[in-house]
Amino acid sequence: MAAITPLQLRLARFALGLGVRDLAAVANVSPTTITRYELGRGDIHGAILERLQRTLEGRGVVFVEADASGSATIRLKE
Repeated sequence: MAAITPLQLRLARFALGLGVRDLAAVANVSPTTITRYELGRGDIHGAILERLQRTLEGRGVVFVEADASGSATIRLKE
């Protein structure tokens, strides 16, 4: 599983209508950890990032890795 980027995390939250505190509560992660990662102000432990990714995927987010034409992004399952 490739690590999700800070932008992907922010996009996924936005697409699902989740605030930082909402996602933190559901994934059992500190809101500060999420904010710091999204702003590029620190790394995040791999296990925590995987937990966030699994939580968002469970709600219908699909993480799309970057290709030669651009940045990594997300989409929602249909």
